[in-house]
Amino acid sequence: MKFVNNKIFLLTTLMMTSISAFALKDDTNQPINIVSDNQALDMEKSVVTFTDNVVITQGSILIKASKVVITRPPENSGKKETVDAFGSPVTFHQLLDDGKPVDGKANKVHYDLGTEFLTLTGNAELKQLDSKINGELITYDVKKQQLRANGGAKSRVTTVLIPSQLQKAKGK
Repeated sequence: MKFVNNKIFLLTTLMMTSISAFALKDDTNQPINIVSDNQALDMEKSVVTFTDNVVITQGSILIKASKVVITRPPENSGKKETVDAFGSPVTFHQLLDDGKPVDGKANKVHYDLGTEFLTLTGNAELKQLDSKINGELITYDVKKQQLRANGGAKSRVTTVLIPSQLQKAKGK
């Protein structure tokens, strides 16, 4: 039984470190804390599921969701973990290295650590200070730093830019 408990602890720990890919410099060195009403581990499929009032913190990062599923790929597959968060909505908050907050929300958030690709689906929004972008689907390629937003059948992409904040960003 002790061996099984150690294996569960090791698998859970390895899967949790994958969340640090969302973080910036200082946040990645901070401990990851996950609190939920329920947790389930499927060792055969290498999946950890957190449900009901899920709160994840790491440094300045705060993620709240109804459900979070972390999937670890088979060993030697060359792939990395994926994180799927569900909620009405999933929310996240982080302070950037320059001290500015970034907030986001969507009905579903998917992050592939191998490709470093973030997808926000359903009533998606990214906001920094008073500037924001809304769409049905927002994707962000972390490596290339490329963002794309798409509208839905009944909605268009909306972007609000605050000129004074743009000028401050150019001045830096």
